[in-house]
Amino acid sequence: MRRVAFIFVPWPIGAERSDSALKAGLQIKENQGFDMKFMSFHGDRIRARMRPAAFAAVLASSFASGATFAATPVDAQPEAPEADLAIQAKPTDMWTGIWTRQSLLGDMGGIRPWLGKYGATLQITETSEYLANLRGGLNRGGAYDGLTTATLTVDTQKAIGLPGGTFNVSALQIHGTNLSARNLGTLNTASGIEAQGTTRLWELWYQQSFLDKRVDVKIGQQSLDQEFMVSTYANTFVNTMFGWPALPSYDLPNGGPAYPLAGLGVRVRAQITPKLTALAGVFDGDPLGNNPNNLSGTNFNLHNGTLYIGELQYALNQPSDGEMDTGRSNGLPGTYKIGVWYHNGRFADQNVGTDGLSLSDPASNGNAQQHHGDYSFYAVADQMIWRPDPTGPRSLGVFARVMGAPGDRNLVSLAANAGIVLKAPFEGRDNDSVGLAVTYIQVGSHVTDLDRAARSFATGPYGVRTRETTVEATYQYQVNPWWVIAADAQYTFNAGAGQNPSDATQPLRNTFVLGARTTITF
Repeated sequence: MRRVAFIFVPWPIGAERSDSALKAGLQIKENQGFDMKFMSFHGDRIRARMRPAAFAAVLASSFASGATFAATPVDAQPEAPEADLAIQAKPTDMWTGIWTRQSLLGDMGGIRPWLGKYGATLQITETSEYLANLRGGLNRGGAYDGLTTATLTVDTQKAIGLPGGTFNVSALQIHGTNLSARNLGTLNTASGIEAQGTTRLWELWYQQSFLDKRVDVKIGQQSLDQEFMVSTYANTFVNTMFGWPALPSYDLPNGGPAYPLAGLGVRVRAQITPKLTALAGVFDGDPLGNNPNNLSGTNFNLHNGTLYIGELQYALNQPSDGEMDTGRSNGLPGTYKIGVWYHNGRFADQNVGTDGLSLSDPASNGNAQQHHGDYSFYAVADQMIWRPDPTGPRSLGVFARVMGAPGDRNLVSLAANAGIVLKAPFEGRDNDSVGLAVTYIQVGSHVTDLDRAARSFATGPYGVRTRETTVEATYQYQVNPWWVIAADAQYTFNAGAGQNPSDATQPLRNTFVLGARTTITF
């Protein structure tokens, strides 16, 4: 599970990891070293969860792993508009010294400076967590899980004299037990790092910028949750759906090319104006393809449909060049995004068969009608709404994200989440965050029709799936720059959207989950 960690500063979703930002002193020490929300484990879908290995040991020693509640590994955070940087920015003079340096292992005996001479940076982060279901769900109990993420990034300007190029390769070591599948039975899975235990290749890509960095092209194996549908404030939370949302997780084949199942593709980004950025990509439509497991992450498949995705990002009150050292701007920063994706594969109707009967009807031939293609529209907003001192760390921000898809061919037709995050909640705790958020799932109309038809033919009780809501509260305590500990609580209403996944004839009570996560940047 563990890898030797060489780095370093966990860059949050939306933070641009560039030499210029580093030189400017932009220390984004957001507790979200891991965007791991990414993902979730839906059915057979392998969704990344961090490795809880040695959770107790972590707390017992300074070698513990400090991590944040997010659903995507820290090592490959997307490069979002500068307004996101302003939202995430932290004071630059918070810590000095060995215990308070940016990474646990410092320069690793000269290894990091040596790599730096060749333009290479190695980042390793370990996140461990223990979550327990105290009531409801499938059964009560707790589980430990964790994730180790290692990323090697090479600046081709320093390495071979090629300006504007970046090479990236990352690997995951996922370990532990999936609490959501074993104890909860909810659609809103409890942790963004839950997944099938394995060691796998994650991303492998090359990016080249053009036109004074106003345009860049990325080609290779990529994880969409690092750049598309990202909400900076939402990454504060642990539940999977605040990372890679429920709708693409359940509706795209095997959850789509998102952590930990990256897929081959090409992505183009263009800065249309200083405030407006466009993203567009074409990706493999099924990251598992014909390999149901793909545990190694090396199933480079291009034969199971194509996923097209586009997104517009508008950055409000982004910092000017002269303000990048503090990440401050003249106004309250925000980022607004709209997007759409389309998959050209074939998708089965959730209720109606080729004979026109409900698939729940005993007389049905059991063959579902097929629909050509699937699609979704979405919108994301992150906005700082209060900052008493433009030069101080305290701020209050809100986020909202909503998306919809056809109800005839999809398990989830509507997904939405929203929340509020207070940074520096107490005097002297400049890098702590406390947040409250809610995430909502509405199942497709044909899924509900299927269950209602099944209930009409049943001789006893039968659960009908409709909707599910989870409320989460979290507090992230930054022990030092490389160690974060977070406490988390989640309550889910109408668990399983109204149906017990193990036995549709049995009720599923609301769930209540408590837990803690620790993340260390080596």
